[in-house]
Amino acid sequence: MSEVMMLIGELSHRTGVSARLLRYYEEQELLLPTRDTNGYRQYAEDAPARVERIRELLDAGLPTREIRELLPCATEDGLRPCDRSRSIVRSGLDRLDEQIADLNHKRLLLAGHAEVAR
Repeated sequence: MSEVMMLIGELSHRTGVSARLLRYYEEQELLLPTRDTNGYRQYAEDAPARVERIRELLDAGLPTREIRELLPCATEDGLRPCDRSRSIVRSGLDRLDEQIADLNHKRLLLAGHAEVAR
């Protein structure tokens, strides 16, 4: 029995992600569609779940090059340990901690100016 495939428009509709962004994911090797005889992209049935995982990892602040390394480690329940998954996630957490500290510092500075402006 052959796998059910979908075109880019259907994947876009099912995920709410634009066709242009799906093509970008392909350029970044995050999505790997096959091509039919007419050259149309054909996406596997599990593509919507993969797009959702990509969006989650992007929203978490990871760059596409790191997401590309993590996707083979993805399961329905999260990430399983694999070659670099732990170091990539740790690095992402460290970057977020730095950004939080920077934002807290900026907030304190701005709050000080707000007190003066009263």
